[in-house]
Amino acid sequence: MSTGAPPRSLQGTTAVVTGGTTGLGLGIAERFLAAGATVVCASRDTHDVRTVLDRFPERAHYHRADVSDEASVRDLMRFAHERTGRLDVVVANAGISRDAKLARLSLADWNAMVGTNLTGVFLTIRESLPYLLESGRGRIITVSSLMGSRTAVGAAGYCATKAGVEMLTRAAAIELGPKGISVNAIAPGFINTGMGKKVEADERLWQRYRDRIALGRLGDTAEVTEAAAFLAAPESSYVNGHVLEINGGLRWS
Repeated sequence: MSTGAPPRSLQGTTAVVTGGTTGLGLGIAERFLAAGATVVCASRDTHDVRTVLDRFPERAHYHRADVSDEASVRDLMRFAHERTGRLDVVVANAGISRDAKLARLSLADWNAMVGTNLTGVFLTIRESLPYLLESGRGRIITVSSLMGSRTAVGAAGYCATKAGVEMLTRAAAIELGPKGISVNAIAPGFINTGMGKKVEADERLWQRYRDRIALGRLGDTAEVTEAAAFLAAPESSYVNGHVLEINGGLRWS
């Protein structure tokens, strides 16, 4: 689905998108590139990033990074700044899920989710700050989930880390706002990629969730990437500390 809206201008800006080689992260990177930005797609694996690098050879870059590793994130931000001379927008999108009920959830899986989903967002924010402050118009966009505010059996670790992302976003917003950096989150619901696509493929499961969505359908990737483009663009200059739910009007009970 296309929104039909003209690209918001991100001309002359540089953005880093973690988890930017597949799914929503890759979609956000493509949307920013279409709006004129230079984008560094960061991930532990290249996944589907080659399609973007080929379409935007002058402005799209890939850099391997593990957001749970402090030195790796520091190197990522340094790379982006050295390659382009600036850093204006950071999207902390990298995330993983390890589904299991609490009694069977291993410490290793718990630590992996905390390390990527929450510590990874913290490190992404912290290590980008010197460059965003230099920019004078820094934007940080974190990525939560419908599970950041709703619970599900077998998803305790994912729910807890995404709830943490939302509170970290709000705390960072009041701390960094006076320095000229806005911090907001997007919280997608069931989107036609990743988890949403898997849910739709299970007819019985999809019927249960579709009846809870006021619009009665999956969201389109473009509907999420357009929200990210808005939060990165000048039009959102007075939005700070907000968690933007993109879920079609989802009721959980």
